[in-house]
Amino acid sequence: MSLNEVTKLYESLNKEFNSSNPNLQKCGEYLEKLKIAMIEFQFLVPENEAQDQKISLLTKTLEIGALWSIRVKDIPSFERYMAQLKTYYHDYSNLPQSQRMYSIIGLNLLRLLAQNRLSEFHTELETIEPDQLVSNIYIKHPVEIEQCLMEGSYNRVWNARANVPANEYLFFMDILVDTIRNDIASCSEKAYASLPISDAATLLYFNNEKEVLEFAKERNWNVNMADKKIYFVSNDKKTDEIPTKETISKILNYARELERIV
Repeated sequence: MSLNEVTKLYESLNKEFNSSNPNLQKCGEYLEKLKIAMIEFQFLVPENEAQDQKISLLTKTLEIGALWSIRVKDIPSFERYMAQLKTYYHDYSNLPQSQRMYSIIGLNLLRLLAQNRLSEFHTELETIEPDQLVSNIYIKHPVEIEQCLMEGSYNRVWNARANVPANEYLFFMDILVDTIRNDIASCSEKAYASLPISDAATLLYFNNEKEVLEFAKERNWNVNMADKKIYFVSNDKKTDEIPTKETISKILNYARELERIV
């Protein structure tokens, strides 16, 4: 397949993906064809003429692949595309910068937060220019989210969901909110015997009673619709009581024995 043919195939993918109602299955088929074409055409290790054009074409294809993975909710696929993109972002920095680069990098940072992979998150931050951490909206967003998590400001994390820099960020934000919600639920089970359904909705960032009841069912909570309360089922085993009299008796015996020895 010639460079022109591969370029036309990419243009078909780009047109479909950026349409108002893209056919994601068709986009996936284009991506598969492009990956095979690139391997056959030795795009992964460019050596001959039109090298810059081929690298740019490959980078843009991988970026669409990463965004497509988010839209079809395939995290492992996103991780594979991201691993390939890192090479072209860092090893070919002399070429014109991709317009989508920081958007993709920001998505990857948010993925690491959603997966609670904080050490990898900070490692990735070290590869980004310091000024971008505070000036670039795509990078600034996950950085601020991480600060909120460290402070325990879950309400700010929830509010940040309404201010994502791109729609694809919502996928990982929803995963992050679910993680936070389950953490709050686990703490609530230990802290309260029961909660009014309305209070549980506020505490767990639900919009209505129906969402609360579905979540309660998932966690095997008891719901009493008569008094509009959720009763938590404790799985903790009852702590054994310390046998006070026996313990005191043994201590006194030890003390008598010590007196005899002295």
